[in-house]
Amino acid sequence: MSPEAPLKLAIEGMTCASCVARVEKALRKIPGVRDASVNLATETATVDAPEVAPDTLLQAVTQAGYGVATAQATLAIEGMTCASCVGRVEKALRKVPGVLETSVNLATETARVRMLAGTPLAALHAAVAGAGYAVKVDAPIAGDAPTATPTHTREARHLALAAALSFPLLLPMLLMPLGIHWQLPGWAQWLLATPVQFWLGARFYRAGWGALKAGSGNMDLLVALGTSAGYGLSLYNLLLDGLGQGGAPLYFESSAVIITLILLGKWLEARARRQATDAIRALQALRPATARVLREGVEVEWPVDQVQPGETVVVRPGERIPVDGRVLDGSSHCDESLLTGESLPVPKAPGDAVTGGAVNGEGRLHVQVTAVGAESVLARIVRLVEDAQAKKAPIQRIVDRVSAVFVPAVVAIAGLTLLAWGVASGDWPQALLNAVAVLVIACPCALGLATPTAVMAGTGVAAKAGILIKDVEALEHTRRLRSLAFDKTGTLTAGKPRLMQMTAFDGDDDALLAQAAALQAGSEHPLAHAVLEAARSRGLAMSAAEEVAAVAGKGVRGRVGARTLALGHARWMGELGVDLEPGAAGASAASTAGWTQSWLAEETGAGWRLLGLFAFGDAPRPEAPAAIADLHALGLRTVMLSGDNRAAAAAVAAQVGIAEADVNAELLPADKVEAIRALGLAGPVGMVGDGLNDAPALAAATVGFAMGSGTDVAMHAAGITLMRPDPRLVADAIDISRRTVRKIHQNLFWAFIYNVIGIPLAALGMLDPMVAGAAMAASSVSVVGNALLLRRWSPRARTTTGATSP
Repeated sequence: MSPEAPLKLAIEGMTCASCVARVEKALRKIPGVRDASVNLATETATVDAPEVAPDTLLQAVTQAGYGVATAQATLAIEGMTCASCVGRVEKALRKVPGVLETSVNLATETARVRMLAGTPLAALHAAVAGAGYAVKVDAPIAGDAPTATPTHTREARHLALAAALSFPLLLPMLLMPLGIHWQLPGWAQWLLATPVQFWLGARFYRAGWGALKAGSGNMDLLVALGTSAGYGLSLYNLLLDGLGQGGAPLYFESSAVIITLILLGKWLEARARRQATDAIRALQALRPATARVLREGVEVEWPVDQVQPGETVVVRPGERIPVDGRVLDGSSHCDESLLTGESLPVPKAPGDAVTGGAVNGEGRLHVQVTAVGAESVLARIVRLVEDAQAKKAPIQRIVDRVSAVFVPAVVAIAGLTLLAWGVASGDWPQALLNAVAVLVIACPCALGLATPTAVMAGTGVAAKAGILIKDVEALEHTRRLRSLAFDKTGTLTAGKPRLMQMTAFDGDDDALLAQAAALQAGSEHPLAHAVLEAARSRGLAMSAAEEVAAVAGKGVRGRVGARTLALGHARWMGELGVDLEPGAAGASAASTAGWTQSWLAEETGAGWRLLGLFAFGDAPRPEAPAAIADLHALGLRTVMLSGDNRAAAAAVAAQVGIAEADVNAELLPADKVEAIRALGLAGPVGMVGDGLNDAPALAAATVGFAMGSGTDVAMHAAGITLMRPDPRLVADAIDISRRTVRKIHQNLFWAFIYNVIGIPLAALGMLDPMVAGAAMAASSVSVVGNALLLRRWSPRARTTTGATSP
């Protein structure tokens, strides 16, 4: 950044002149900041700091108590071929003033850029162009890519032409083992090889020249140098020999066949990469373009993007549901398999939520729209999977450092090979061929593809199974887990408790239930649903509660009429000073039955007075025992963390297979965090939960698993989201994580082994250049093909019946 171009930060949270002074002071304290000026009216800070990274400025503003607006852009990059290209594009983008973070993915050919708000996209485009590449404007990104593109069709055509032109050059070699000695005239070889070299192989020259202009190298440069050397030597011999009438050796077939083989490898690689994004494309394809909106009693076909929340959409039998919503009228079954991995149709009735992209079954539904576009569940799933695929695995950063020096090192080895063979043997043509073999066997593209293709395939197949992996770090950490902590209610149990017993100490059960229902009217907690359901079944009239406040991990309090009430567990009642002795016998009986208890108390002038006791029963999920057994089979310890009383928690633990010694009950959210930290001392720990009070523990765990039936807060805090409430998906998530990371390691091994073995063999003169070219093409194809084997993975949690797949 130059002094003539000061950086502008959009500051959030300033309200007065003292805020301005505080932000300016924070910025000016940073070493290297020459000047900082903050404008309250425009809410911007202008900073002259040529040597200071934007991240440092952002941290200073954040520490001062304010925010800095940031933006994110995804660019489709054209022309990248190997890991060296990735490093060069990232380096160029990081130099743009205002860029905070960049991540370039070779497999998806995209660059994800996080930057200060207001950073011009034109500057990013210019930086990419300066590095020798291009940004495809209005190009589809990752999963949006169609199954066949004009570029792919052109590549296939070029490959077919190259193969047709190269085959006659290769034919004499194929006939030799049969005792047939036949050779094309030199001029014919030249005519066939020239279009392959300079027309069909022009992509290597263009990309190689771009790399040279940017002061670096890439795979294309190696191919261009190697094949040009072979072609040039052949042309030189041809001209010396009077247009091929003598016996000088020609190597046109080597240069042409090498280019053809590498074009074949690139075509197969691109085809395989599109298969790796099948999961995203399948999800994108679920979105209908139009919806049938009910307006003034008339059904109107309307673009989905123009449908508004609150409107009513009509979905006919067999149609895809176009929006997220809630059923107003009608009943049916919906196929949500591509969204949640659930293979059985899910029954839907008035009041049930439906998700855009699901297929409606036999019934006609009227659906009230709750979300469309970017806010829909489907869009958020796609965004989550794309984010996971765009981010880099920690191991990829090591590969990037290797790739930065790879091409210069290969060119140096090729130069030394040429000199050593030429000086030692005096056979300079053979020395040149050995150097060509070194250049064309080097496989930087395999290094660049090893990690992202495995991540794409693994996260894609996991998404199809209803497992959304938030980022690559979660993928890496999940495979190392040693213990899993489970919340009880809604995670191991069905989360649909029923009110089993109720005791009003003044004898008026209806009044007690009405008061509790008034307090719980706006709550999403499963116990609240049980109270409200019981009140509705009795036809009770509920007063509106006021000043209602949820007390995390304890209960809820508020005012019903003139009375201040508190509803929660025994521990909280004890903190409030409530005497629970009148309900001790009932509580003991409920604990023996494994029921959860809640107490209702009223605040009086003399303190809190007990009004009644509620007991709730919540059956374990039918899949829970199999889920715990699967985790034990994987060698993991399972632990229960519950805010419920110990007897209720222990009863559920016994039914699902968790040892009594591993049951932790009567925990507040902060207690769950401490329990997670204690478990973490023995190794990486995962936390599985679904509620608001689980969010701190989910964030504290090495990996958090949020059940899809849970709250948005829980899902935001978790590294992995399970799209349906089946605890067996936890074992599936660990399994696919282990398999994906194993594929990454296998791919890196093969990518390195090709180079570690191939380059020395080529330098020793033990590899023909054509064999070297075939090996280079095979390296990329084998790495991508190995990653695609993950698509054969099948989750054990296929249905909600509790059965596992073989």
